[in-house]
Amino acid sequence: MMKKYSKIGAVFSIGSFLAGCGSTVPANSPTNTANTAQINANRMVNSSSTTNVNASIATKSFSKTMELHGIKFVVESPNLAAGNTVRITPSGLEVSNEVQTKSVSGEVYGAEISDLNVDQSPEVYIYTRETGNNNKTRLIAYSANKKKSLSEINIPAYDPSSKDLVGFKGGDEFAVVENSLVRRFPVYEGASADAKKTGKTRQIHYKLKPGEASWQLIVDKVTEF
Repeated sequence: MMKKYSKIGAVFSIGSFLAGCGSTVPANSPTNTANTAQINANRMVNSSSTTNVNASIATKSFSKTMELHGIKFVVESPNLAAGNTVRITPSGLEVSNEVQTKSVSGEVYGAEISDLNVDQSPEVYIYTRETGNNNKTRLIAYSANKKKSLSEINIPAYDPSSKDLVGFKGGDEFAVVENSLVRRFPVYEGASADAKKTGKTRQIHYKLKPGEASWQLIVDKVTEF
């Protein structure tokens, strides 16, 4: 798939980008399209703040309940300093509402429900952050297959040689924006520990596509500003 790089003149607010991650209102509800567009735009709109929100590591347990298209997800994590886990409890599925538990490297700080492929079967996206200096964000995601049972969404492996991740040193954030999952991070110059920020920010837009055995997040486009 061809990836397009473009520069855009807007400056973005890191604070407002993550503010949307806490909402339980469906990011792309078909009954609220106009309001959704404005909400999603506001997530990516500028303020003058330069605070790195990823410096705020979760220090207490995480719990969030979300519902879309009649399917509910409860996401919970004790956010332990070691041996942490996240528990996803679905309800409303026709065949199996089996609880899913995953090990977490770091802490859970956010979760969203959405329907990126607009098939009336929602997905849940869970954001975790590694502890330490780089504050890298990891993603855990599940899809409700035709509202019958949960299956894990295949997420592209972290590949430092990928041109999409050239200059990546952590400090990334995820958010659902309309029908895409967007990952954003500051771009650094150099590979050493003392690499400096270039002042640019890169955004990778993912679409949810069917794969041979499971749903997959595929890079749709890359923008830089």
